[in-house]
Amino acid sequence: MAAAPPPTDILLVEDNPREAELTLKPLLELDGAIRIEVVRDGEEALDFIFGRGAFRQEVGSPLPRLVLLSLKLPKLDGLDVLRAIRANARTCLAPVVVLTSSHDPRELAQCYQVGANSCVQKPVRYEQFWDAMQAVGRYWLALNQAPPPPASPIA
Repeated sequence: MAAAPPPTDILLVEDNPREAELTLKPLLELDGAIRIEVVRDGEEALDFIFGRGAFRQEVGSPLPRLVLLSLKLPKLDGLDVLRAIRANARTCLAPVVVLTSSHDPRELAQCYQVGANSCVQKPVRYEQFWDAMQAVGRYWLALNQAPPPPASPIA
């Protein structure tokens, strides 16, 4: 019997390979042992989270400690992914940080209304982006107290 893979620390939902790479580097510098999975569209994100499709073997696995979610995604946008996460009893408390390049206050308000735990505007300068991603990683993986796992039904 094969051992289960270690739990995922961060699920990065980003369709742009270059932005995914730029996001991964500062997070991995914090701790090379952080396990980060990258998915490229909204449907793949939900498949990973709910253990469907190519991630069927992951069903019942612990949720990622943090979901970093881009808003502009193919197939299913980030807000729809966030709605699906919040609508499910098993995943509704999962920490989700929206990464956005938008300056639109209506878009930020919508993210929070749908249930984002945090919204981080992606700085344009790489040094600032690096610092922002390390601050996000430090906070959510080291300081934040994760929600308890969903209670099992009493038999």
